Amino acid sequence: MNWKLKQQLQEMLKQEQGYKIFPGGFRKRFALGYPNSYFVGMSNLGFHIIYDQINNRNDSACERFFLPDKNLIDDYTRTHTPLMSMETQTPLHDFALIGFAISFEMDYFNILQMLSLGKVKLLANERTEKDPIIIAGGPCATFNPEPLSLFIDAFIIGEGEETINNFLDVYNDPSNENLSRKELLFKLAQVPGVYVPCFYDHIYDENNKLSAIKTNDDVPQKVSRQWIRDLDAYDGKTVITTENTEFNLFLIETSRGCGRHCRFCMAGYCFRKPRHRSLDKLLSYLPQAKNLNKKVGLMGPAISDYPQINELCSHIRNQDMPMSVASFRADSVTQELVNALAQSGQRTLTLAPEAGSEKIRHIINKGIEEEHLFKSISMGINAGVKNYRLYIMVGLPNEDENDIKAIVDMTIRLKQYMEKLGSKGTLTLSINPFIAKPCTPFQWSAMADLKQTEKYFKYIKSELKKYKNIEVQFESTKESFIQGILARGDRKISQVIYEAHLNGGSKAFKRALKTFKINADDYLYRNFDKEELLPWDSLDMGFTKDYLWKELQTALQEKHTIQCFDGCKRCGVCK
Repeated sequence: MNWKLKQQLQEMLKQEQGYKIFPGGFRKRFALGYPNSYFVGMSNLGFHIIYDQINNRNDSACERFFLPDKNLIDDYTRTHTPLMSMETQTPLHDFALIGFAISFEMDYFNILQMLSLGKVKLLANERTEKDPIIIAGGPCATFNPEPLSLFIDAFIIGEGEETINNFLDVYNDPSNENLSRKELLFKLAQVPGVYVPCFYDHIYDENNKLSAIKTNDDVPQKVSRQWIRDLDAYDGKTVITTENTEFNLFLIETSRGCGRHCRFCMAGYCFRKPRHRSLDKLLSYLPQAKNLNKKVGLMGPAISDYPQINELCSHIRNQDMPMSVASFRADSVTQELVNALAQSGQRTLTLAPEAGSEKIRHIINKGIEEEHLFKSISMGINAGVKNYRLYIMVGLPNEDENDIKAIVDMTIRLKQYMEKLGSKGTLTLSINPFIAKPCTPFQWSAMADLKQTEKYFKYIKSELKKYKNIEVQFESTKESFIQGILARGDRKISQVIYEAHLNGGSKAFKRALKTFKINADDYLYRNFDKEELLPWDSLDMGFTKDYLWKELQTALQEKHTIQCFDGCKRCGVCK
């Protein structure tokens, strides 16, 4: 073991507050991995919440693992040092239970790299009684676990607070100590919200198309997504503080789930129903943030939709505490919220119209009109905020050249409005290719050809470069190509990920597709059939495929679906 690598982890630990280390021998150790850098992982509130849940038990001790920086990976490899935990610098392979929190498709490759660095067998079917059990949770594990099915023994489907405790109740039960690996996995498969892929056979026909999903050994035909009914029953705040995070915030989750029905948004469907923490619960978190001299970061699908947002902002401002927000909606933002952000020194407000044309905004059910954008900018400028950012997607269903031109026209109008109100600040467009996500109405929809998307990118940039203080940023279409395949991928893609890992990671993905004679177009540029069996059909999000299909038809008719309301039974989640 390399002493310098161990010492570096110890130095990082010294800069933290809130971590826990337990005496050895009394608790079973749980390795919680985030498949990205420490900087990114410690900025993820869900990672904090699960860490806290595991350590709040009296039988488990959670220790964190992250993907080392590139130069450190070389040091680990050169010195044959296994990946080590933050808390006690214990090698990953010494843990009997390893869990990953997965938020982004591109991190799939990092999971294999971390397991490899940790000297853990990559393939689930090659692990023996002496090897760790590997589990995974988070958004990506919830909406489509199949691309990782070769590597992960069990997936947590849905929100993790209750399920991880139910899982550990079974795993740590003394009566299960003498079970074989397969017997233990079978018992874990009976826990609501736990999907164990080895008990589900995916059968392909002569055309290499998924034709059946058969269950083995009396496990549930469908695994039901789990969600927390009462958010106040669980804390939703930063647990470990460190300066080494993206925004150096004390994160507080106000709400979970979104009822706005944006048809492209996985989070809006896979985390229903919309729920809010009580104002009293949120206020109880503020003293800790103040004592730590931290800026408060409010987290949620749309902070401005929190019913008592003005009261919350008022309390934060009255305590002279700075604050920030993850996002807000232009149609529900309040002057009180904008004033609080401006008073906190926020220099840029972010708006997410997603599209320039009214047609596309109707198709995606965004519910944002230009008047809402003008009003939000007016509020911001009145509060002293000069700069604005717009999130835009290109390649949405039924998009044409007129819709791309509408993005340019809308941007110019908004910039002219900023100048009319006296702002000489920057208007930034952050533009991403649309990627169809499972468990949404667009799960059947083809992705736009990425070559055409790049042409649209060039057109937008060319048309706007003549205007001062308008910046345009694009996401890499190379990454979008991979993300699109991983998002709607099946078990065949699991083989491709493995092959790519053996040959250098994501940069070898295209080559790995060719190795297995897999046509990327089948995953990216094809509209799936209504009756087609989908890789994630063994999961139950609480609503039916018929409901999603109906929403897709409504989208193509450019019709609006109203947001969730008390007593609503439309989708089936609120039974």
